[in-house]
Amino acid sequence: MDIRKKKRVLRPSLSFAQHHFSLKSFVICCSFVLFLLLLSRDFGGGSGSFRPTRVIMANLSVFSSSSNSINNSIQERLAAQHSSANGPPTNTHSNGYFRMESRVLFADHVLVILSANGQSPSNLLQLGGKIDCVYQRWDDGEAERREKKEETLTRPMLSTDEYGETGTRWIVRCPYPPANYSAGVGLRAHLDDVGASDWELSARENQTVESWDMVAYEATWDREETAVVFVKGFNLRSDKESFPNPFTCRFEIENKTAGLTLTSKAITASQEIIRCPLPQVLKTNLRNNESIQVSVERRGEEIPTIAKLSPMTSNGNKSGYKYELCACTMVWNQAAFIREWIMYHAWLGVQRWFLYDNNSEDGLKDVINELNSANYNVTRHVWPWVKAQEAGFSHCVLKARNECSWVAFFDVDEFYYFQSPKGRNVGLNLGYPGPNSLQALLRNVLSSSPSVGEVRTDCYSYGPSGLKESPPKGVTIGYTCRIRSPERHKSIVRPDAVSDSLLNQVHHFRLKKEFKKKNLLPSIAVINHYKYQVWDVFKAKFHRRVSTYVADWQEKQNENSRDRAPGLGTEAIEPPDWQQRFCEVWDTKLRDFILANLTDPTTGLLPWERSGVCVSFYPIVQTKARDMWSSHEKQKKSQKKPMA
Repeated sequence: MDIRKKKRVLRPSLSFAQHHFSLKSFVICCSFVLFLLLLSRDFGGGSGSFRPTRVIMANLSVFSSSSNSINNSIQERLAAQHSSANGPPTNTHSNGYFRMESRVLFADHVLVILSANGQSPSNLLQLGGKIDCVYQRWDDGEAERREKKEETLTRPMLSTDEYGETGTRWIVRCPYPPANYSAGVGLRAHLDDVGASDWELSARENQTVESWDMVAYEATWDREETAVVFVKGFNLRSDKESFPNPFTCRFEIENKTAGLTLTSKAITASQEIIRCPLPQVLKTNLRNNESIQVSVERRGEEIPTIAKLSPMTSNGNKSGYKYELCACTMVWNQAAFIREWIMYHAWLGVQRWFLYDNNSEDGLKDVINELNSANYNVTRHVWPWVKAQEAGFSHCVLKARNECSWVAFFDVDEFYYFQSPKGRNVGLNLGYPGPNSLQALLRNVLSSSPSVGEVRTDCYSYGPSGLKESPPKGVTIGYTCRIRSPERHKSIVRPDAVSDSLLNQVHHFRLKKEFKKKNLLPSIAVINHYKYQVWDVFKAKFHRRVSTYVADWQEKQNENSRDRAPGLGTEAIEPPDWQQRFCEVWDTKLRDFILANLTDPTTGLLPWERSGVCVSFYPIVQTKARDMWSSHEKQKKSQKKPMA
């Protein structure tokens, strides 16, 4: 009887415990879900909008669901928090020099961006092939249970470079990840040949890998106090400005104490460029060298970003005056041709060069250093972005605006040439084409029509001219047979005349309404475009197109376009008659002019033929240009004086 009573007494107590346990479990589950949601947010301050972390793998079969990616991201954040709570890592080299800032997955390589931790570790990035890229292998079955089984694989890096305007960021290019390995690559630098390492950056430090298909990749501000953001993947019209209304810029200020997020609506949008006013609060922070990340929203959807806001600086204006004529181009593996192009155009009057290096691997930096040692004013700007030439030229306009009155945009295989010693019937008295004649042309154009903001010159395309190997004295001497009719044109522009949208089509820019263009007659001047050179040179060009809106030659698109090689198709297979192609007119005028005017009478060599040392006539040209500029400025000041 007592036992039965005891059982009856226990029953309600047990029911209460079950109910209490169920309620407690429910509260714990809700709290955990809320915790996960909070972790998945981006706490930049300000808006606090939801933004999932992107984890892009080399193979989509690995972590195929977005939920797995978010769960793995949460695990990484928890591990990072646990690591920081338990003191610094045992490998002090990992964070002592720099940190893994971001990665970008291209079609053929992974770009790793590093930022300095208050030091200057450039010497650590000059180890050549001693830097290895470390890849991790993931197992599908383990991933479903959120347990990762790792295998690592190392490959030598492709190259490394200093990156950006501030001198605190570097890039390392790694090979494309092997099959079943993650694109979240780590880095390891070898100190010696016995396996020791000077420093190591684990892939665990930052799992995020952005796709080149959609990412904000560059950001700068200009003198109008606006931010210019370069974004890949919008697919805006190549020839038309777009409505800026759908776009908003987000500025996330990072410092040691707190974070702040500010926004501003776009005022222009074109191609890959979004321009937004700088929020007032930002202007002070820019002077304080804060770290500011910039992203772009389109109709509320935030675009992934690796862009850091940086000033538009330049270190080439050493003389203290505004250059009358500069030149800008984008190059890839053109070290063998750059000397001829720069030395010849320096003779015509170009005083300053901006070379946008698009992942060259042929020692271009050494050639530029050699040219600068001979007083040629050349700045190499690292531009690692694939098929982004239009964006690079827009960036160059901003970079050159404070230094240059005019900027010529043409390629390393294009050479300016005056057909006639005088500009008859067009009001241009050029005199005999000699030193600084290109400056003289622009000066006369501007004096006759001050509203001209762009001068366009037709191009003649040259063929292999019967050659099998590259001409040893240079392209201007060796290639002498061309197509009869001009193709395309190239432009020299005034940076202050370019539209705020910065829209360009490589060949020319969109101008502000108050400016106009001027087309030069071919009887005055042309550009010799050595487009179809000997097969080995052309084949390298065939595999690499840099224009954003021009289809690659290997793609079956616009096969009749003038940007392609007529009749070549989509495969780089040498036609049996390649040496005789594109030869309709024998034209030796530029060759004869160079041999007559630039050949050393003692040695018989041209300036770019001299091995080991760059012999320069540039200082003489530069001095003459400076004198002309001073005289021109004095004349302008005298004209501004009120008449008595």
